[in-house]
Amino acid sequence: MRNRHSRRQSGAVAEINMTPLIDMVFILLIFFIVTTSFVKETGVDVSRPSAKTAIKKELANIMISITPNGEVWMDKRQVDRRAVRANVERMHAENPEGSVIILADKDAKTGLLIEVMDQARLAGVANVSIAAQRD
Repeated sequence: MRNRHSRRQSGAVAEINMTPLIDMVFILLIFFIVTTSFVKETGVDVSRPSAKTAIKKELANIMISITPNGEVWMDKRQVDRRAVRANVERMHAENPEGSVIILADKDAKTGLLIEVMDQARLAGVANVSIAAQRD
């Protein structure tokens, strides 16, 4: 009699508990999101000048591009040169430890480059750099 009772239970459908698997997938997802580094872009490609003394800089949260025809780009949008200071102040308030990197095209006007650099310094950022390619 006991034999018959155990045979009936063994015919039951086996279920797999998916909860630990789903938990593990969410933990891995959170891990990859946290460890991902995002590359900041200015929204326009420029041809940077080359320099033998160029140094790679890792921490820069404000990127400003200057095109050969005099356009200034920040956060993937074109900005008026008179609005550079206000934009830099806003972005610098979000991350006070960051710095400004100016990506000026090698054919850009030097006067505009100096003006943008001056606006960044007037916004309160002491660490302003100009990007170049290493020879």
